[in-house]
Amino acid sequence: MRILVVEDEKPLADALTEILKQNHYYVDAVYHGSQGLEYARSGIYDLILLDIMLPGIDGLSILKTLRKEHITTPVIILTAKSEVSDIITGLDAGSDDYLAKPFSTGELLARIRALSRRNAAYNEEVLSCGNLSFNKSTMELCCGSDSLKLGLKESQLMELLLNNAGRIMPKNLLIEKIWGLDSDAEYNNIEVYISFLRQKLAFLGAGTQIRTIRGVGYQLEGRNND
Repeated sequence: MRILVVEDEKPLADALTEILKQNHYYVDAVYHGSQGLEYARSGIYDLILLDIMLPGIDGLSILKTLRKEHITTPVIILTAKSEVSDIITGLDAGSDDYLAKPFSTGELLARIRALSRRNAAYNEEVLSCGNLSFNKSTMELCCGSDSLKLGLKESQLMELLLNNAGRIMPKNLLIEKIWGLDSDAEYNNIEVYISFLRQKLAFLGAGTQIRTIRGVGYQLEGRNND
């Protein structure tokens, strides 16, 4: 499960990130509203922890924008505000749950588990393009009766490409989404993992291909083999 933390109090954001990682979640943290909106729009997250008071764009505005764009990623609002009216405002804006600061680690983890169960029926666990499918839970890439298990970075890259099939994905965006804002990863890191995925697509005999858009990035194209 991949979680996005959008919180401008860096010590709190970093603490949440460490707690969530210790509980076997994959986590990205950003500290500014505009970055939060950009990351949330990527479609690669299973849950967003969103502070209301943020620099640039406030949390409620981010939430309203996501819902207007039909992005249904579950959102838990985190805020120091605890009045009933504030809770109602957050829920009406499209949040799935609401936690007032300070909150306990146990309560946060319990709410995440509950929200995961609640949304299990709606989360698409298997992504597909052409004759290729990818199971996010098992990290298996399948074509017909053949399958391969991907590594973590391969899985993250494959999921991102499948969620944006047909779109051109710039290299810098792929690095940012997979390695994070503060990573030292370079374009050759992406090229290596793209090469790994191409080898596995060829081994499976998949019609789906990863095209190189020279000077820009990559595009996933799907077609069924006859």
